Amino acid sequence: MSETFPYRTDVRLVAFWGPFGVRTSTDGVTLTDDGRFLATFGWLRLETPRANVSGAHVTEGYRWWTAAGARVSFTDDGLTFGTHAERGVCVHFHENVPSRLRKSGHSALTVTVADPDALVAALTTP
Repeated sequence: MSETFPYRTDVRLVAFWGPFGVRTSTDGVTLTDDGRFLATFGWLRLETPRANVSGAHVTEGYRWWTAAGARVSFTDDGLTFGTHAERGVCVHFHENVPSRLRKSGHSALTVTVADPDALVAALTTP
């Protein structure tokens, strides 16, 4: 059975994530029955086989101006799908995963899901 982890949103930051068409009722991270990792953020999506996930850990204490919205890191090739500035999960990949924002792909994706600990557990439990 597929498992979905919706985003936790901060409406004070909707000006940063709203323009991407994020729907709080349907967007988030889904681990599919057929072994795929799928993160949707409005009209953006990142999809890869779960076997490509090399690890995941909780991150926190973001600056609000770098946490909200869809953002490509200036320091590495990471991508963020952010809806609030408190806690999230950084998911690392064995091989870069392409997106509309970077065709050459991303080695990591940070997502601000409502239950970061549960997503980490789902991704790191064999």
